[in-house]
Amino acid sequence: MTVRTSMLLVAFLSVAVAAPAQQAPFQPQVGQPGKDVVWVPSPEGTVERMLDLAKVTPQDFVIDLGSGDGRNVIAAARRGARGLGVEYNPDMVALSKRLAIEAGVADRAQFVEGDMFVADISKANVMALFLLPSNLLRLRETFLNLRPGSRIVSNTFTIQDWEADETVVVDDCTQWCTVLLYIVPARVDGTWRIGSDILQLKQEYQHFSGTLTSGGQSVPVTGRLLGSDISFTAGTREFAGRVQGNDIEGTVRTDGRTSGWRASRQAS
Repeated sequence: MTVRTSMLLVAFLSVAVAAPAQQAPFQPQVGQPGKDVVWVPSPEGTVERMLDLAKVTPQDFVIDLGSGDGRNVIAAARRGARGLGVEYNPDMVALSKRLAIEAGVADRAQFVEGDMFVADISKANVMALFLLPSNLLRLRETFLNLRPGSRIVSNTFTIQDWEADETVVVDDCTQWCTVLLYIVPARVDGTWRIGSDILQLKQEYQHFSGTLTSGGQSVPVTGRLLGSDISFTAGTREFAGRVQGNDIEGTVRTDGRTSGWRASRQAS
């Protein structure tokens, strides 16, 4: 064997030995560092409970920020929903796409490489998340700008100062077993006119308080929002209705009698 032939054989064998290592599929490791979080996957049971609590249907668009291996979005797609995962690690994005194909939901589960803090989530009406409290706090205002009634489900961690509308614990679960539901409230802070009456409200997430002034007399108001649905008491009157931008329409119950009411937001 000539020297040249020997060198070619060695080069060929080197490539042949290296090829399997280069082709080995990426395997994520629990605890691997990321840009803003380490990767810790939600248990499958917790994922399903999150989607149950958010009442995900085929009409929903689900977004996961820091989507990891894509399990939240893929699980939502199995229920017929469309979804998007935003993940900073390109290897995780590629893995998510591969897993979506294997699950037969690649047409409904999309994944992109990106920064969760600048991602456009305006299409979402469900957010399915497993993020640290610091991440959730930084994203809080972005969540509040979603359409009223949009649902945010979080594995374990709370959004600072924002009370969850519902909290459940997953059965037969040993770790990461708490799921919290937040429903984005309509914005009602400010001054409203109900006929000749003035309704002044100060809002804190889904809770609000204020006064209703009628004929020069003011009574305290306390109430709550569930998405666009509003309810509050003002003295002996019980109001219920639905917020539609700068208008509210509903019914009011006074001394056992029910009538309609309508309010319009006043310019500040």
